[in-house]
Amino acid sequence: MKSSEILQNLGAMLLSGKVDVVDCSGVLGPETPLLKLPPDFAKDTPAIEIHRISEYDSNGPFWAWNWLKLGEHSGTHFDAPHHWITGKDYADGYTDTLPVQRLIAPVNVLDFSAECAADPDFLLTIDHVKAWEARHGAINAGEWVVMRSDWDQYADDEAKFLNADETGPHTPGPTAEVIEYLIGKGIVGWGSQCIGTDAGQAAGMPLPFPAHNLLHKANCYGLASLANLSQLPAKGAILIAAPLKIKRGTGSPTRALALVPKG
Repeated sequence: MKSSEILQNLGAMLLSGKVDVVDCSGVLGPETPLLKLPPDFAKDTPAIEIHRISEYDSNGPFWAWNWLKLGEHSGTHFDAPHHWITGKDYADGYTDTLPVQRLIAPVNVLDFSAECAADPDFLLTIDHVKAWEARHGAINAGEWVVMRSDWDQYADDEAKFLNADETGPHTPGPTAEVIEYLIGKGIVGWGSQCIGTDAGQAAGMPLPFPAHNLLHKANCYGLASLANLSQLPAKGAILIAAPLKIKRGTGSPTRALALVPKG
């Protein structure tokens, strides 16, 4: 089949409803949970603000629009390689220079929601991933890999979403060995339903923040605070995760969408 016919068929399937479009993003607003960092370690991203410019009034009689104040890594967001020191030297590591061909790709959805419900500090290991591949098929080069934890169920409650105590945040994530394994397979990026791509306790790992350190060192991407992964199959969906084209941007809030065939 010619590539033009494939796209025509996809268009027809979208119009007929044979392919669903699943919104994998949370709502972005003042109540959106944001990462909290120790004050003696680093500055936090600013709180999200939405300000009205006009709404069919004297400030703009026929139109409504707003201006926003927010950090690049707010809500459902994309991490570009330049976000981390290990990826700082990539010329194509910014949101305005990255190759957009990589942003739309098949997605592997690793469902470990039951394990995460039982243990908020659950860590995904290579054994978990290999068992998933044995059941669903190999993870291939150029594909997205996301871990389903169903953590988005807490997105309306920042305290539950961050799940922090005096020892730090407690949220699931990958081990360094898993990220190394996936990079070795040539993935485009890794995604999480939690506040960041790493586990909550990742600062204390032998390699601190392995998802950030290793992904961006390999010029790969990260996605955080994803939503509705329960609506995606283990394999067979296409993920579209495009950041805003911010000049020398290290990341961006994103409207992540998945194309899911019905049946």
